[in-house]
Amino acid sequence: MDYLPLFHNLKGRKCLVVGGGEIALRKVRPLLEAGAVVRVVAPQIRQSLKEMADVGTIQITVKTFHPDDMAGVALVIAATSDQQVNEQVSRFARERNIMVNVVDNPALCSVIFPAIIDRSPVQIAISTGGSAPVLARLLRGKLESLLPDAYGKLAQLADKFRPAVKAKLESENSRRGFWEKVFEGPIAELVFRGRMQEAEQALADAIDNPDVQACGEVYLVGGGPGDPDLLTFRALRLMQQADIVLYDRLVSKEVLNLVRRDAERIYVGKTAGDHPVTQENINRKLVEFALQGHRVLRLKGGDPFIFGRGGEEIEHLAEHGIPFQVVPGITAASGCASYAGIPLTHRDHAQSVRFIAGHRRDDDLNLPWEELAAPGQTLVFYMGLNGLETICHQLMTHGMDAATPAALIEKGTTARQRTFVGNLADLPEKVRLGEARAPTLIIVGHVVGLHHKLKWFGEQHGE
Repeated sequence: MDYLPLFHNLKGRKCLVVGGGEIALRKVRPLLEAGAVVRVVAPQIRQSLKEMADVGTIQITVKTFHPDDMAGVALVIAATSDQQVNEQVSRFARERNIMVNVVDNPALCSVIFPAIIDRSPVQIAISTGGSAPVLARLLRGKLESLLPDAYGKLAQLADKFRPAVKAKLESENSRRGFWEKVFEGPIAELVFRGRMQEAEQALADAIDNPDVQACGEVYLVGGGPGDPDLLTFRALRLMQQADIVLYDRLVSKEVLNLVRRDAERIYVGKTAGDHPVTQENINRKLVEFALQGHRVLRLKGGDPFIFGRGGEEIEHLAEHGIPFQVVPGITAASGCASYAGIPLTHRDHAQSVRFIAGHRRDDDLNLPWEELAAPGQTLVFYMGLNGLETICHQLMTHGMDAATPAALIEKGTTARQRTFVGNLADLPEKVRLGEARAPTLIIVGHVVGLHHKLKWFGEQHGE
């Protein structure tokens, strides 16, 4: 280990920054956030630092550095472009046993600045020992996505109740197990959702009755159209902590692979005319698993509230008093159209967009065709592969020009995406010859004509 990671309390302590440019400014900011009393010494000072001094945030001395400037300071930072000055600062600080950091020169440092994830009082510091600071920042970015801002509030809540937990639970193991349940269970989720008062009450109840099994929770999560990079941060977090996963046919393998590896996975997918697991059975399973104390992930393709029966499922949960939360996903219309280079609205082509369920019921597509054939809009048909010929025929029958551009996107946003582009008259034949397979999305409107100009996503040939 090249460095011993430590967190220093600098509140009210004097810190010296030698240098008055952009680099110095970058170091002043975290010192102020830590509560330090900051003094800047340099012959030239940038305007932003002067403005800080004008409002009393920092102290400034316009002069060259002298060793006497170090009197009474806890930390010195050399942030100049003059190598000789930086070496002097480092040498004089070491002689006085003062912590010193020389920007971009680890050999002259006794301490280094890490990349910081701040969820105060929770803090994470990442360092490469000065060898690759850009890598440290990249790692910080990856970890940032896994840590909601509310982790700090969760830590504050735990601090508030620590004495009560210690008084109630005598053994260290029992306290550890109690806090693990708090940090990974419904109480933490209440904090993440901003419901602090409910979280405090739930924690107080758990302390009074530590052996009572709490009801679980259901996470209704939109898995997007297929590309796992389109998942939200909240979706990823909940996918990683669920005990049981009920997933649909339209959830891609790549997205499903991101759920917790030891979670129980239950397939509840349905296709047209084939419902091996009924909606009523899915609703019942969600309630049963939650009542058993499980964290249940209901993972749906796209967005759960757009042709996903998400509203029906949470309505059933609400009727049975099961706590739940809903995480939106990128719906197929947005995701597939974007990856195909087809804007759903465009000032010159379409001023509105309509999402339509395009699957047949009893071999009939009973839709308001006259409204759909009106100009100035984009039509997006979900689940319309089997009804493609009917859709195109009905639109033409009700007045839409046969030359109106139309597209079918197969397996959109994935590496297997294919886009079939034509018009109302010839698209069905192109799709038939290409042997397209579900899942697909149909887009009708003049915006489709922009596909050849705006397509950007590498895909298999489908045109």
